[in-house]
Amino acid sequence: MSTTDAVTFWDGVHADRPAATDPRPNARLTETVTGLPPGHVLDLGCGDGGDALWLARQGWHVTTVDISAVAVERVAGLASSHGLGDLVATEQHDLHTSFPRGRFDLICAHYLHTSFDLDRAAVLRGAAHALRPGGLLLVVDHGSTAPWSWNQDPDVRYPTPQELAADIGLDPATWTVERADAPRRIATGPDGSTAEVTDHVLLIRRTA
Repeated sequence: MSTTDAVTFWDGVHADRPAATDPRPNARLTETVTGLPPGHVLDLGCGDGGDALWLARQGWHVTTVDISAVAVERVAGLASSHGLGDLVATEQHDLHTSFPRGRFDLICAHYLHTSFDLDRAAVLRGAAHALRPGGLLLVVDHGSTAPWSWNQDPDVRYPTPQELAADIGLDPATWTVERADAPRRIATGPDGSTAEVTDHVLLIRRTA
């Protein structure tokens, strides 16, 4: 499907739900980043903006992107209303044809899943190359289907973090896998219901 179709779909997903006023950050982000010295971070797929706002509150300079213009506009307004506009820059990218410029100390990709054409391995490989030496790439994928997930296909298979690392295909002389596991947690859905879910966590450091 075309980029236009994907933009229309994700604009609809965001427009159909109320704009968040103080969204929560992802749990795997806070556990990984807490204690790190703040720098420049790229957030791939801003969603409601919980990660971008939390990072800015920790002192990070955030570039956050999404394919949805609705999501990008909402997060820009939200950052401004929370007094974080100087620390949060928003950009619209489909990542299939464009990628943010710059070099980053941290790049996060949380649940970057889509039913549209997207070469995720190529996107994440490009992200790894956009890291400064010592920088971290944090990829958190679904490892199970939550009751509120937009994709309820019972036959869906979630690649393991090790399989994803192999697909990205980074040179171990330059990048090191620091974490590749599948922890479980209790998650809260948009309607307030809870369920146990599995996350697939991949953390890669650029060492040179």
